[in-house]
Amino acid sequence: MIKKIFVLLMVFSLAARADDGSRLWLKYDLLKDPVLRTSYTSSTRFIVAHDESPIIKTAVTELQSGLGGLLGRRIQVYSKADTRTGGIILHLDNEAPLLIHDGFSIRSQKGNIVISARNPSGILYGTFELLRYIQTSKSLQSLNLVSNPKVKLRMLNHWDNANGTVERGYAGSSMWKWPELPFRIDPRYIQYARANASIGINAASINNVNASSRFLTAEYLEKIKAVADVLRPYGISVFISVNFRSPRTLGGLKTSDPLDPEVKKWWNEKTKEIHQYIPDFGGFLVKANSEGEPGPQDYSRTHADGANMLAEAMRPYKGIVIWRAFVYKADPNGDRFKEAYEQFKPLEGTFDPKVIVQVKNGPIDFMPREPFHPMFGAFPKTTLGMEFQITQEYLGQSTHLTYLAPMFKECLDADTYAKGKGSTVAKVIDGSLDGHQLSLMAGVANTGSDNNWTGHPFNQANWYAFGRLAWDYTLSSEQIASEWIAMTLTPNKVAQRKINEMMMRSLPIYISYTYPLGTAHMMGEGHHYGPEPWLEKSGRPDWTSVYYHRADTIGLGFDRTGKVSNALSLYQPDVQKIWGNPDNCPLDYLLWFHHVSWKKKLSTGRTLWDELCWRYYDGAEQVKVLQADWESLKPLIDKETYENVKGRLMIQEKEALWWRDACVLYFINYAKMPLPAPLKLPARSLDEVKKLVEIYHLR
Repeated sequence: MIKKIFVLLMVFSLAARADDGSRLWLKYDLLKDPVLRTSYTSSTRFIVAHDESPIIKTAVTELQSGLGGLLGRRIQVYSKADTRTGGIILHLDNEAPLLIHDGFSIRSQKGNIVISARNPSGILYGTFELLRYIQTSKSLQSLNLVSNPKVKLRMLNHWDNANGTVERGYAGSSMWKWPELPFRIDPRYIQYARANASIGINAASINNVNASSRFLTAEYLEKIKAVADVLRPYGISVFISVNFRSPRTLGGLKTSDPLDPEVKKWWNEKTKEIHQYIPDFGGFLVKANSEGEPGPQDYSRTHADGANMLAEAMRPYKGIVIWRAFVYKADPNGDRFKEAYEQFKPLEGTFDPKVIVQVKNGPIDFMPREPFHPMFGAFPKTTLGMEFQITQEYLGQSTHLTYLAPMFKECLDADTYAKGKGSTVAKVIDGSLDGHQLSLMAGVANTGSDNNWTGHPFNQANWYAFGRLAWDYTLSSEQIASEWIAMTLTPNKVAQRKINEMMMRSLPIYISYTYPLGTAHMMGEGHHYGPEPWLEKSGRPDWTSVYYHRADTIGLGFDRTGKVSNALSLYQPDVQKIWGNPDNCPLDYLLWFHHVSWKKKLSTGRTLWDELCWRYYDGAEQVKVLQADWESLKPLIDKETYENVKGRLMIQEKEALWWRDACVLYFINYAKMPLPAPLKLPARSLDEVKKLVEIYHLR
């Protein structure tokens, strides 16, 4: 009777709860199929946990909560096994074969399911994998799974500020409530930790890379300690982004020169102080001498000088230093594409072993499609980490449906040819190509205070996909989408397939109506929202649009083969062969490397101008197809989620037309050619489109 009441109360509770997205993919709702529930119940009757460490306790709690919700019954926990069968055994084994740190195995053994790992975090990750199997209706019969992380440090970078704002944040204010800390712990911190642990994320840098020195004060270290204490039982370490001028602003020193003895002493003492608050402190993340931020070059020192000084301060501890390679100078005659490579190449082999140089996936700035960064495959003596952007700064922010796993995969799977064919970017950043011990994949977070965490409900999938690929970059975009849909949106198989197709089409659609054929950086100034291809004046030349598209009466695109810039020469010869000839260059990268005549016939059979127009128009039209697909799913999707996405798709359609009209009407002034039939010119003029910037209050 008690069991029946428990199930009825749970069903009633779940039925009464509107789905606001706050639970992300951790929805432990009762499985509707009683046969399926019974099949899982037979092998999940109890839990055996020999260890009582905090992370193991977290795993036990998660199993109890997850199995209790999914199967509708209470799960008993025992400290040691006996003759019982049909349970889950959590088994720590420091010498478990086939496993590395954080890895796990899940096996059917003597009537039980055994989750084994070399460390507690591995047990926790195995726990979430088992729950994922149940959430996605996979069989638990004859389990024999071994899973090891490809990358050691799987990290979120939060660009959150002390005042509650989020730089490039599109989901409300910061999730970190600094005025309340350390005295009040928001329950969302725990939900955040659970979500990250469930996809293998094990580190978080909690403040903006455009850092305030305030985060190194005792006042804020006490607050950060409180956050670290919440994240620790979920296997997540805390990093702090630091301002390089801190010895002057906080310490009262006359300089922040990394070679000055007093500056070194200040950082040594500050690092020691941090560890008194956070003994397992992950380390420092640094943006230096970029976009006005201070750094070692202010004192005629190098990036290596600055990074190595901080690494020396971290020497007595386990933590590391992550030094961002996003640096560029205001040079009207230069090519921002080359800046990071040229600044860091002379420093190859000089960075301390505790330093990871964090490189963006592409050479400009998180464009919807970029060639992989030329630093990958060219720095064998330097540990390079990957920096992806999960928050959709240039990808529709929080109004456009854009699934990013294919973009992440495109970069990770790209071949650098550094040591012959198969020298992928993924093998560079996991350390295997050049034998590095440290490895890092970081993602600029898209979390905020919105109930559903990410603004657009589908943006949750990009957080999920980043974590899954950081753990195993061989997973397919389709598989990751399938998991997320089943756990987040609907158990209906027909709906799952249609939504998966929508997600896989979404990035090509977005690129078609915004940045087709390798165009880049034509978004609105400052806010980076909406089109502004006509932008020709800004604080610096490489913040304008005309700097990148180079449109003239002859053609379109940035010649990087040697005539304007020799950026293509930064890649290996095999890569140069692929991208160097405009007749053979993949169309997705064509205008990244070539200035192409409007009249040149492409591999599609169309001229450049006709192909450009077709892509703008087709991209906008395909948004209507996404709308129709979503509307067909109305009976199978939670009402609140359905209406949320429906409204955003309507916004996306309007803004796709905005992009289409702005770019076509602007470029036609240079091409001086009619639109290919049967396409028709937009009804509004270019001047009317330009006024939208003011109407939308974007500037």
